Amino acid sequence: MAITDRDRLNLEGLRYAQAVAETKSFSAAARAYGVTQPALSNGIAKLEERLGDKLFDRSPRGVTQTAFGARILPLIERAVVALDAVAVEARRLTEPGEQKIRMGVSPLISSRLVARAFSKVCDLPVPRDLVLREANMQDLRECLRAGELDIILIPAVAAMPRFEHRVIDVEPIVVVTPEPTKDAPLELEEAGQEQFILVPDTCGLTTFTTQLFRAHEMALRTYPGEAAGYQVLEDWTKLGLGSAMVPRSKLTSPDVPHRQLMDQGREVQISFEAVWSAESSLAPDLLRLADGLAADR
Repeated sequence: MAITDRDRLNLEGLRYAQAVAETKSFSAAARAYGVTQPALSNGIAKLEERLGDKLFDRSPRGVTQTAFGARILPLIERAVVALDAVAVEARRLTEPGEQKIRMGVSPLISSRLVARAFSKVCDLPVPRDLVLREANMQDLRECLRAGELDIILIPAVAAMPRFEHRVIDVEPIVVVTPEPTKDAPLELEEAGQEQFILVPDTCGLTTFTTQLFRAHEMALRTYPGEAAGYQVLEDWTKLGLGSAMVPRSKLTSPDVPHRQLMDQGREVQISFEAVWSAESSLAPDLLRLADGLAADR
């Protein structure tokens, strides 16, 4: 019997459904795939239309699988894993002599951490070259899923279902202030009175900032404009447009006016993680690399 267009299942719809099944949240699944929630919901709706029944029930209490979904979603998971395995094995067979590790890094990753990664790659049992690519988080996640990158180093602010994760570094957060200070720490509750300048939500810093305030049930007051990068954040704070929250390594100079951000006497820190696929032909080396970085943090 001929297969019609209606019978074919969209791969992205399958991936979206698998992500919702794992995260139990449409919004978390959308963040994991770097798409808007309406786009993800639309993809799942089209998949459900193809399958003939609903996979999920949504209510104020959260997302649950329907009886139909409980039978179908394990099949979807196996299908997605199998498809990913096909791509990984094809690359392994067509690139048997590959001796490089392709690493993607967020702009928020410090040069110190990149240098540590380079050192760890040099120490692997099989010598390999490290090929670096800096990009925003959405591009890095998409390239990892597509097999165009072997491992990515990103802020630990958004889940990536079905991938291996390892926290490899933590860094103190400081608040860049308009006026010189006496280096007195700034409590988070006091920071809630500040107006913050944000950068585009691509590197993970804005996501971290909003999640931090949301977790403490505090309102985040923001400047209506948006800075293009960390240097601009410092320049705009000097103009008195507001304050800025950044990892300490992103200060252009120790002389930049800033205060250590504290939460009831404890340093506020941002975590960074390595993310890679367990199905990668380089998985043993990637695990060794991530474990080495985690041990040194």
